[in-house]
Amino acid sequence: MDRGWGFLIGLLGAVWLLSSGHGEQQPPETAAQRCFCQVSGYLDDCTCDVETIDRFNNYRLFPRLQKLLESDYFRYYKVNLKRPCPFWNDISQCGRRDCAVKPCQSDEIPDGIKSASYKYSEEANNLIEECEQAERLGAVDESLSEETQKAVLQWTKHDDSSDNFCEADDIQSPDAEYVDLLLNPERYTGYKGPDAWKIWNVIYEENCFKPQAIKRPLNPLASGQGKSEENTFYSWLEGLCVEKRAFYRLISGLHASINVHLSARYLLQETWLEKKWGHNITEFQQRFDGILTEGEGPRRLKNLYFLYLIELRALSKVLPFFERPDFQLFTGNKIQDEENKMLLLEILHEIKSFPLHFDENSFFAGDKKEAHKLKEDFRLHFRNISRIMDCVGCFKCRLWGKLQTQGLGTALKILFSEKLIANMPESGPSYEFHLTRQEIVSLFNAFGRISTSVKELENFRNLLQSIH
Repeated sequence: MDRGWGFLIGLLGAVWLLSSGHGEQQPPETAAQRCFCQVSGYLDDCTCDVETIDRFNNYRLFPRLQKLLESDYFRYYKVNLKRPCPFWNDISQCGRRDCAVKPCQSDEIPDGIKSASYKYSEEANNLIEECEQAERLGAVDESLSEETQKAVLQWTKHDDSSDNFCEADDIQSPDAEYVDLLLNPERYTGYKGPDAWKIWNVIYEENCFKPQAIKRPLNPLASGQGKSEENTFYSWLEGLCVEKRAFYRLISGLHASINVHLSARYLLQETWLEKKWGHNITEFQQRFDGILTEGEGPRRLKNLYFLYLIELRALSKVLPFFERPDFQLFTGNKIQDEENKMLLLEILHEIKSFPLHFDENSFFAGDKKEAHKLKEDFRLHFRNISRIMDCVGCFKCRLWGKLQTQGLGTALKILFSEKLIANMPESGPSYEFHLTRQEIVSLFNAFGRISTSVKELENFRNLLQSIH
């Protein structure tokens, strides 16, 4: 009997040794595994996987896109940073030097951009505005009073903006100024704490179709959070229709992308001679480590990839608009303008070739009346978020927040204008579908920010490999 028990104990011991690597202790998870082990494989609501996006973005798209964004057409963005916050008055302005934005002097802007800030070519600059006005006036009954005619034109103008997902700046305002995006890069400015969290809290709590009773995970403005609240939140989120779930994931992805930028361009050292910016591993871990964020960080990173796919799909859809011979990236420098258009089309054809594009046909595909209402709610919620950007207390953060929300809003406008894009004339002005220069610059720079985030994830993954 004793011999039988001894044999059994020995057998169990051998099994335990084999399962534990011959008695050796298993190495602990690396910091890279805690951030990225769940960020792999297929994405929710998509047929694409993370690894395919990484390869496509980092090695085929990112280098050429960065070159395009350094060109004059895309580096100068006109923005009004003095618009008042429409929601509350107690804005605490960031007084740090890194929060400031340096606008361009008039002589720094290429003449072609200054004279045609929302046109596409010299000829268009001379003719399109007259044609648009004549066509709209021709559609108005001349027997109406002058006052009524003006009202009808205003209605037409409103109809033209009915598919816009952003409330754009009035670039004709005396407060609107050109900013060189290369000289005002998005990076950590020190703007944080209750004021910064208030912005995101209003965005999530009031504009993401979320009941107030359901608390968002790891929201510092909500007390008494724990695992049960997190489970409740994701049960609620998964129960939403695909459109509302996508809306939340887009906003979460944008938030994650901004946090990646801030972690990758962090002020590491400052002396009276220079400042050193670089990757802050600790900051990245605090925002995305699976343990430190109670599982929330990897979800945020997956939402960043979801946002990437949405903007990538929009760029593939809008290719016909840019292929028209009348379209130019007009700055006044004919040779550079032609070279940049060729580079732009190369990038868009590369994007078109991506094998696993997001299928947006599932959006707003139900009952027509309900789908129309849902699309309008979707649009109005996003317009509201674009207005919240005027409440950001750090001007550099406000600049990049406005640009990236306008860029995403332009991407959504494109996705829901497929028929209008298909019916565009091959030459001449396009009345049914058109993009302003502001929309074009924000569209590509916003995607450039997402593309940079995906590239930076590879950098952080490598930096975290040896950290436990």
